[in-house]
Amino acid sequence: MQVIISIPDRLVESLAERRNLPRRMLEAFAIESYRSERLSLGQVAELLDFSIDEANEFLKKNRVPLNYDFEDMKQDEKAIEMFLQK
Repeated sequence: MQVIISIPDRLVESLAERRNLPRRMLEAFAIESYRSERLSLGQVAELLDFSIDEANEFLKKNRVPLNYDFEDMKQDEKAIEMFLQK
């Protein structure tokens, strides 16, 4: 899907860096969507054409905390235990 956003010229001119504005807007959308838990880490990676590691680094660089809670930790523990039993 392609989304077109209209920004008044006077606002675009006031932006410090107009270079790569569409990419920067996509990144801002990805960050906010991850923060609000509308996108997962994998979805952020897909949206920005990053690997999972690159997406994780991108979020870290932008000071976005990892969405990882106690339940996620428990699931990871179970997966590790199953892996180690093999």
